[in-house]
Amino acid sequence: MTNFQDRERAEEAKFAHDSEMEFRIHARRNRLMGVWAAERMGLTPAEAEGYAKSVVQADFEESGDEDVIRKLLGDLISAGVDADEGEVRTAMKAKQVEARRALIGEA
Repeated sequence: MTNFQDRERAEEAKFAHDSEMEFRIHARRNRLMGVWAAERMGLTPAEAEGYAKSVVQADFEESGDEDVIRKLLGDLISAGVDADEGEVRTAMKAKQVEARRALIGEA
């Protein structure tokens, strides 16, 4: 019986680790997206840092990426930057890969 219990505990630990890693990748991706958008809007480094944090916070409004995409696209357009949803989604995919590689490299 202990083999089954050990296997069950190991699966639970792996699930918890994988969930935490996905959360961290997602948060880092959102921060990178904030920096990307801030550069496009011509923000100063200090403003860019604050803006990146606001993008990370925006992700907690609802599940999925739509809240972040709406924020980024709305802010870019408000700042007079020529941007569209496809461009934001493409950048988000690239930043997802970048965030995953960075976190895996840290592990």
